Amino acid sequence: MATDKKKRMAIIASKGTLDMAYPPLILASTAAAMDVEAAIFFTLYGVDIVNKRKNKSLQVAPIANPAMPSPVPFPNILGVLPGMTPMATAMMKGMIKKINWPSIPELVELCLESGVKMIACTPTLEMTGVKKEDLVEGVEVAGAAEFLDFALDADMTLFI
Repeated sequence: MATDKKKRMAIIASKGTLDMAYPPLILASTAAAMDVEAAIFFTLYGVDIVNKRKNKSLQVAPIANPAMPSPVPFPNILGVLPGMTPMATAMMKGMIKKINWPSIPELVELCLESGVKMIACTPTLEMTGVKKEDLVEGVEVAGAAEFLDFALDADMTLFI
């Protein structure tokens, strides 16, 4: 008698910029909508995505981000000038608003409501001084072993 095992997707989110917060959340929420069991392990700067004190104000830096579209093409070196990060962030928020995407806090909530397992890395929290109460309610705190217990049975693992 064959049993249909539910598909699994494991995602590691290690970057906490505005542009890098969307991919793990969109992929996990889409997977959940497709009846795929999904988990995201937030480590290093990725913890900012589920830090309720920071996730409303994530930024995108134009430096070392040469693929970022701009109204006027300019050399990457200009990204180091004062005010360029707020300008790039405002530009990206404008593009996001134009296509009517939800905010990062809204996507985090959608993931949690959809049953996405969200795990903040214990050693990262210890290293950065982030407390469990700083995290969005519903986010688990655990180490690599907890995530690997899920990921070892995953059909797909992504590092973002």
